[in-house]
Amino acid sequence: MSYFAFQFVVEPVDPGSDILIAVLAEAGFESFENNENGFVGYIPEELAESLQLSEIAFDDFKFTYSKSKIEKENWNEVWEKNFNPVLIENELLIRAPFHAVNNAVKREIIIMPKMSFGTGHHQTTKLVCAEMLGMDFKDKSVLDMGCGTGILAILARQLGAQSILGIDIDDWSVENAIENCKVNACEEIKIIKGDDQSIPTNQMFDVILANINKNILKRQIKTYQPCLKANGFLLISGFFKTDIPELIQAAEQQKFKFHKQETDGEWAMLVFKKN
Repeated sequence: MSYFAFQFVVEPVDPGSDILIAVLAEAGFESFENNENGFVGYIPEELAESLQLSEIAFDDFKFTYSKSKIEKENWNEVWEKNFNPVLIENELLIRAPFHAVNNAVKREIIIMPKMSFGTGHHQTTKLVCAEMLGMDFKDKSVLDMGCGTGILAILARQLGAQSILGIDIDDWSVENAIENCKVNACEEIKIIKGDDQSIPTNQMFDVILANINKNILKRQIKTYQPCLKANGFLLISGFFKTDIPELIQAAEQQKFKFHKQETDGEWAMLVFKKN
């Protein structure tokens, strides 16, 4: 699979970049790397061909872009040039194999340089990881919906979870997540291709993690309810803080109880509990 890298220059960057990233994520962009003038977005070649960026316009900011094709075999080089290690809560380091080991941090996750969402750089991934670090995962069962690189599933295992299932609709993400689980000595994590209809009907979870986007969350949240154990937690992210009321309403309609919210810039995460 080949990808296109789009370099977006946004004026003003704040909050323009966050708003544009949210729109592009729903258009098929899979990963983003912020810079001082905007950001770089990565999208599969087949989706790039049908993009209609000229139809996207905002009143509060402007953007320009350029694009270049990245062949699959060149992705490792792109990663090395553009991605830095990510430190979360001074406890978790997310790095690639070619980054130096940091013995000062409590735990680390190694992500192989493949093109799937969840490198730890995006605010939503950081929000969910930070929340997970404060939770009790010992001997818990966990579902990671839209698992991407497998970061959240791997972190759950490192925090003591025993049974972990990751699901993603994208072949590339499934392949990458499986590889990352092996690299992090978490081969017991099960990764499958699918969507919310692929959740085993005979399996219940203590924690469900879903870092996807607003529309998919609203559509899938009714599926999460019956497979979450009583007193279990649902963590959702991948949306703007302006979407919080809409998603709280959708969750409460499914009898989830609002527990807390966290934000980072324009992005948000919500935690619910099943009573």
